[in-house]
Amino acid sequence: MEEIINPDKHSAEVAALQHEIYRLNRELDQKNQEIIKTLTADKDAPFGNPTDFKDYSESYAEVQPRLGEPGYQLPLEPDAAERRNLRKSYSIGGWCMIFQFAASFLASIALVNGIQLIMRFLNPEADSLTLYNYLYGSSVLVALNMVIYLVCNVSFTFIGMKWAGYKNTSLIRTKDYTFGKAIQYCLIALFIWTVSVYSGSFVETILNKFDLTSITNQDGLGESPLGLALGTMYTCIIAPITEEMLFRGMLLKVFSKANQRFAVFASAFFFGLAHGNIPQFILAFLLGVFMAHITMRHNSIIPSIVVHIFINSFSTIFSSFADKGAMLSYIATIVLFAASLFGMVMLFVFRSDGNVLPSPTPYQSRRGASTALTSLPFCAAAAIQIVYIAYKLLRR
Repeated sequence: MEEIINPDKHSAEVAALQHEIYRLNRELDQKNQEIIKTLTADKDAPFGNPTDFKDYSESYAEVQPRLGEPGYQLPLEPDAAERRNLRKSYSIGGWCMIFQFAASFLASIALVNGIQLIMRFLNPEADSLTLYNYLYGSSVLVALNMVIYLVCNVSFTFIGMKWAGYKNTSLIRTKDYTFGKAIQYCLIALFIWTVSVYSGSFVETILNKFDLTSITNQDGLGESPLGLALGTMYTCIIAPITEEMLFRGMLLKVFSKANQRFAVFASAFFFGLAHGNIPQFILAFLLGVFMAHITMRHNSIIPSIVVHIFINSFSTIFSSFADKGAMLSYIATIVLFAASLFGMVMLFVFRSDGNVLPSPTPYQSRRGASTALTSLPFCAAAAIQIVYIAYKLLRR
C-alpha cells in the first residue's frame, strides 16, 4: 500500500526553500542594479574624464536629458538634440561677444559725436580740430571709455549668465585658494607677461618693416591730471574686474558644457581679439589661458581678478619708470627680469604639482570645436573682431 504524503511534514523544508529563492532573487536584483548603474552615464560627469575640474562644469543633463535613464550611455557622436543644445551654449557666448562689441563701438561713436556737437554749439567760433584736440587731451574720452566698457562688460555678463541658466554666484564659489597661491599665480603671470610683451614687440617690429602697424597711437590721450587718474583707475581696477566677469566668468562658463579644454582656449581667443591689435592679442591670449586654468581649478573668478589687477598695475608702474630716464628704466628692467625668472620657477612648480589643463576624451573632442564651428553667432563673433583688427592693420 502506497505511503500517503503528509504536506505538514515538509512545510519547514518548503518554507526554507522559498526563503532561499527570495534571497537569491534579491541578490540578483541588486547585481542587476549595479550593472545598470555602471552602464548609466553620470549626469554630473558623463564623460568620465579624471582630468576635468568636476566642480566647475554644471550638470550635463540640460544638454542631454536622457542622462540618468537606466542603461543609457552617450554615443561617440552627439545626436541631433544634444548637438542642438550644445550649439545653443556656443551661440549664447557668440551673441554676447557680438552685442558687447557692437554696443561699445556704437556707444563710443555716438557719445563722442554728441559731445562734439554740444561743444560746437557752446563754442561756435572754435574750429573742429581745436575742439577735438581739447576733447582728446581732457579726461572726457577716458571717462567715456571707462563707463562704456564697464556697463557693456557687466551687462553682457549678466545677460549671458541668465540666458544660459547659470546663477551669478556660481562665478565666485572659491575653493582651495590661499594667499600663497595668489602670490604664486601673480609671479607666473608676470613671467607670461614678459614673454608675451617681447614676443609682441618682435611681431610689431616685423610689421613695421612692411610699413604696417596694428597699434593705435594714443599719445596725448587724457593727459590732464583727472584723465590720468581715471585712466589708471580703469586700467588697474575696473577693467580687470569687468573683463574677468565677461571672459573668465560668463564666456568660459557657457563654453565649458562639454569640453573644458576647448572652453579655456576659446575664451582666451576672444579675450585676445577684444584687445584689438596683434601684440595685445598675444599677451591677452597667453594670459587668458592661464587665468582660465586657475578659474576652473578654484571654481571662481577671484584668482583671475587678482592676477589681472596685479599684471595691469605692474605694467602701469613699469611703464611709468621706463619713461623717467635711462637709469630708472634700466633698474626697472633688471627687477622685471629677476621677478620673471622667479615666476618661471613657480610655473615649473605649479605644473609639477599636477596642475595641467584638462585633456578631452574622444567623446568631448566631438563636442568642442567641431560643434562650436557649426554655431553661426560663434563664428561671426570671431570673424567680426578679426576683420576689425585686419582693418586697423591695413588702413595705413
